[in-house]
Amino acid sequence: MRFIKVSLLALLLAGPAPASAGTQAVDLTRRPVRSLRSHDFDVQHYRIRLAIDDERRTVDGETTVTLRPLKDDFRTCVLDAETFTVSAVRDASGSNLEFRQTPTSLRIELARPYRHDETVVVTVSYRLVNPKVDAKAYGMEPSYRLGLDFKEPGPRNPAMVSTLSFPQGARHWFPSYDDPDDKATSDIIVTVRRDHSVVSNGRLVGVTADEQAGTRTFHWAQEQPHSTYLFMLAAGPYVVVRDTLGTLPIAYWVYPQDEPHARRTFGRTPDVIRFFNERFGYPYPWAKYDQVIIPGIGGGAESTTATVIGESAIVPDDRAMQDFPSDWLVAHEAAHHWWGDLVTMRTWSETWINEGFATFSEHVYTCHARGPDECALDLRQKQDSYFAEARTRYARPIVFERYEYPNENFDRHTYQKGAVVLDMLRFVLGEEPFWRAVSRFLHAHAFGSADTNDLVVAIHEATGQNLDWFFEQWVRKPGHPVLVVTQSWDEAARRLSLRVRQTQDTSKGIPIFRMPVDVEIVTSRGATRHRIQLESADQSFSLEAVEKPLLVRFDKGNHLLDELTFAKDTTELLYQLGHDDVSGRVWAASELGGRLAESGVREALHAATGDRSWAVRERALTVLAASDRSFGVDQLRALATDPSSRVRVAALKALGARRDATLLPFYRERFERDDSYLAQAEALRSIGMAGDRASLPLLEQAAATPSPRNVIRLAAEWAREEIGRAR
Repeated sequence: MRFIKVSLLALLLAGPAPASAGTQAVDLTRRPVRSLRSHDFDVQHYRIRLAIDDERRTVDGETTVTLRPLKDDFRTCVLDAETFTVSAVRDASGSNLEFRQTPTSLRIELARPYRHDETVVVTVSYRLVNPKVDAKAYGMEPSYRLGLDFKEPGPRNPAMVSTLSFPQGARHWFPSYDDPDDKATSDIIVTVRRDHSVVSNGRLVGVTADEQAGTRTFHWAQEQPHSTYLFMLAAGPYVVVRDTLGTLPIAYWVYPQDEPHARRTFGRTPDVIRFFNERFGYPYPWAKYDQVIIPGIGGGAESTTATVIGESAIVPDDRAMQDFPSDWLVAHEAAHHWWGDLVTMRTWSETWINEGFATFSEHVYTCHARGPDECALDLRQKQDSYFAEARTRYARPIVFERYEYPNENFDRHTYQKGAVVLDMLRFVLGEEPFWRAVSRFLHAHAFGSADTNDLVVAIHEATGQNLDWFFEQWVRKPGHPVLVVTQSWDEAARRLSLRVRQTQDTSKGIPIFRMPVDVEIVTSRGATRHRIQLESADQSFSLEAVEKPLLVRFDKGNHLLDELTFAKDTTELLYQLGHDDVSGRVWAASELGGRLAESGVREALHAATGDRSWAVRERALTVLAASDRSFGVDQLRALATDPSSRVRVAALKALGARRDATLLPFYRERFERDDSYLAQAEALRSIGMAGDRASLPLLEQAAATPSPRNVIRLAAEWAREEIGRAR
């Protein structure tokens, strides 16, 4: 499963988002329109038996499908089936049935017609031989091995077998109705060599050994219904590190060499599930929760009770936690056990029911675990991540029926915009009513599928609020508001006038948005908050202000998904830099970057490099390094030892841009002494920018230094190439 996570540091370095582009790089109208798939039966249960021979790379399979017809005179059953070769199909009595296999399906002729109130049982025998699925045919990266895959031993992983059923990979390892809106229970029974263990969905029923054959057979039972894209198994020489939350078994399945790192990587899992139990108003509904390391994927892919996680998520030592924390991934994938597994999108056009909610849940956990500053920065990061896609690729509705492959809808509109829209929905409804509606939605559609209309109904049932207007503009239409705000204070009337213009291009379906916005007015007497209602292209508001404001904060809390231009005088920006919340201080630092010649600006930005928030320090540093010639090497060297690795990286990057060979001893010292892998990598890039061939032996040595995601090796190789280019 593709999961998009944009570096917060990179987004903050990029500065504020410019106005939306008028053209789109991707023409979405060329994509076909997809609709809910019709089917004439409902699968009740899959019983999947697999005998895996990893030496011969073969799998002998037998899948029994129990289903109910949805019509009378049901004579033919068509299942999705690819990659494997079917040898026989039998009915419940053991009698052979006629069948025809095509490249994409298995057509079974039943022995007699069945009524809609009868049960049909068919058992399919088949074989996979060295299975290979072209991920590009699903719009995915080649490393994503759909279906069942035999993994060669790699630099980190042992030889093993794993499956990837998302988005339409189940059909490549067992015959199925492979669509998210049909749910069934499952038994998965897998025979492997005796030194391998198997993890799969649900409860472990038992393990039996065949000493003569040198095999073990694992039987897993998933006793609540789930969609086929959530079916999984992984087999290998795993070490299992066990944890609990009350009576809920939790386990971390890792490679043997990663056993010491399992709790560092996944240790927040019990707290995450405990938090979601309380927040969602629906206790964790499954028999267990496992997290399973496999090669070949980035991020994670939810599978019911057994999330698969890419091996790059392993946090190898304590110092890696500052640069590569796993909390967000643990929270995101755990949240899927409510959003995606318990309640599943009805169609692939409704992917935000899964991914928007999971990304929002990840954000809510960040707020819980890391406090208000990181909460605000995380929300801003998600907004900026969406803006980058909307500017450079396309703007589309969140619910979108045009796609060639399901994976095309797993983008920043689904993840990040979906999460931010849910934050806005919480702002509109209020904290308690929002979570009450969330609980209502989960209870109404548990172990089933749902769409946006169902969410609107649940909100109305729980709160009495009809929010059709909200979903019509934010979910069913593309784009976002592009606002130009101006202000003036009338001393005689003691009132502040705000003019708000929505300037987005509405020619391609982007609406004029309706949304409440909080405006905070700060004077020497304190802060006053006013709620205004945006609803037209050009509006003016008159707000009480007993004296000239020190600060006017439009959209206090940063809930509105908008691109904002708000003209302010330098005096107000200086006050904002020193007194606002973290997102306001970051914004003020960016705005002041073009005013260094004005009185007090340079000094204020210098002072901001000592702000209590790493994000403000980093932004002030970046602005000064780009614009202020007086911001010299000594200041940057000092910031290169900042407590935050993100600030240190920014300082080293600014120093490296000077291509100053006299700084080489300092870069070497930072590479040798810094406890951040990313800062070490930036020091190496700065060495490359200096262009000194005498540094090549150091870079050669650095290229052999192990680091998470090979960041040091990659930086060393880049630096060597940079020195070569400088010749």
